[in-house]
Amino acid sequence: MAGAMRFALLLLATPAFAAVGSGHSGIVHPRTGPALSDVALFVCAAVGVWLARRALRARFRNEADRTDKAGLPDKD
Repeated sequence: MAGAMRFALLLLATPAFAAVGSGHSGIVHPRTGPALSDVALFVCAAVGVWLARRALRARFRNEADRTDKAGLPDKD
């Protein structure tokens, strides 16, 4: 238990250790457009939505194939 507590404290303190060596320079640069990470995040989100919609369409298409015109399950 004590080892887990030390590990948790180390994880909490790690960002503070990293911030000391790589502090902000204090100079503000004007934004000229979206950063590459913004574009990458948008592309990942768009692909995720596309995959989810594709999976749901396939799922409901298969359910529609298993039912007859009245909406009742086919009798095997």
